[in-house]
Amino acid sequence: MGKLVTEMLKGTLEGIVLAILGRRPAYGYEITAWLRDRGFSDIAEGTVYALLVRIEQRGLVDVRKVPSEKGPPRKVYSLNAQGREYLEEFWQTWSFLAERLEQLRKEGPQT
Repeated sequence: MGKLVTEMLKGTLEGIVLAILGRRPAYGYEITAWLRDRGFSDIAEGTVYALLVRIEQRGLVDVRKVPSEKGPPRKVYSLNAQGREYLEEFWQTWSFLAERLEQLRKEGPQT
């Protein structure tokens, strides 16, 4: 099931990361650690950083640099108004799809 989960995550990881940022601002490593703590152990740190760059370019987050004790400043991401709108749309779409899939599963195979 690992490969299937990975493939399905590709389409939903953006929404998951935005949901995390909807709870509180965070930097890339924090997001990756949060995901891993909750069972998303196969997500590479680079995947999260690339996604953060994309959502920043699309204007869904605000970014501020915070000094780090170990090295260069960290980029801390927080969800902005446009990101909250997008996240709401993500949850509506997720609910729509989940309801339809559950309905399909309950109907069972046609004979």
